[in-house]
Amino acid sequence: MKKETLSSDLDTFDLAILRLIQEDNTIPHRIIGEKVNLSAPSVQRRIKRMQKAGVIAAQTAVLEPSKVGLPLTILVEVELKAETGGQIDAIKAEFLAAQEIQQCYYVTGEADFVLVILIGDMAEYEALTQRLFFGNANIRKFKTFVVMDRTKASGSLNI
Repeated sequence: MKKETLSSDLDTFDLAILRLIQEDNTIPHRIIGEKVNLSAPSVQRRIKRMQKAGVIAAQTAVLEPSKVGLPLTILVEVELKAETGGQIDAIKAEFLAAQEIQQCYYVTGEADFVLVILIGDMAEYEALTQRLFFGNANIRKFKTFVVMDRTKASGSLNI
């Protein structure tokens, strides 16, 4: 990544730390320090600073959806009838509240939103469409793409 696109608050040590912890956030600070040539307390201070600054947004476990009863991934394009500020905010709130929606993007182009949904089966998806899409008078149409194979799904950033 080009230096000019990085936050001026991040240096090469910070980036090295971030690369390591986005692969395994349970790695001890001592081991990180050995790998990036810093002391464990220095690593700890840097991680706390990056957490406070919002660079590290969360530290979570990545679950395998099929192992927890969510084997079906569905992508959905949603087109609205009207796009006033209040209507956009209302639909965003609905999408945020839906546990089945893992990712929601407000986009340019023909669709207004693109959703990534993880769900147990098609019957659950049909119930979700009734609740979110057919039940909303501002949704013009939606287009469903059922994922046949999750070729790549990574949360790691190329830094």
